[in-house]
Amino acid sequence: MPFAAWVAVAVIALLAVLAAIGAWRLRALSHRVGSFPCHARAADTPSAAFTLGIAHYAVGRIDWYRCWSLALRPARTWSRERLEVTGRVPLDQAGQPDQYLVRCRYDGTDFELSMSSGAYAGLASWLEAAPPGRRDLVL
Repeated sequence: MPFAAWVAVAVIALLAVLAAIGAWRLRALSHRVGSFPCHARAADTPSAAFTLGIAHYAVGRIDWYRCWSLALRPARTWSRERLEVTGRVPLDQAGQPDQYLVRCRYDGTDFELSMSSGAYAGLASWLEAAPPGRRDLVL
């Protein structure tokens, strides 16, 4: 077998291993208790596409992971004390039933999340369940 064929087989095997690791990571993230599909984008570019992701409730924070990544750490972490929901819009008219566009602010930076109505209800409840004195987190 020529050397170029061995290189091609090695590249294909490496890609298969990376795909398997990525699929395992995605499955592990999505099957955690407290995880939900949540897509994000910057608020200053509303025409930009959402980055697909999975959010996970942790103690006092939400960790957000990109779907198509091999990173073990979250891409974003939002602390409950500093996360504010500034608005929400149902995306039914945009052809996405049971989805909300949720506008948020974290440390003065605005961003948007796309999530199901059930995930939004969970987010709103989680923010409202903050310790006493922090009842202004949900619009």
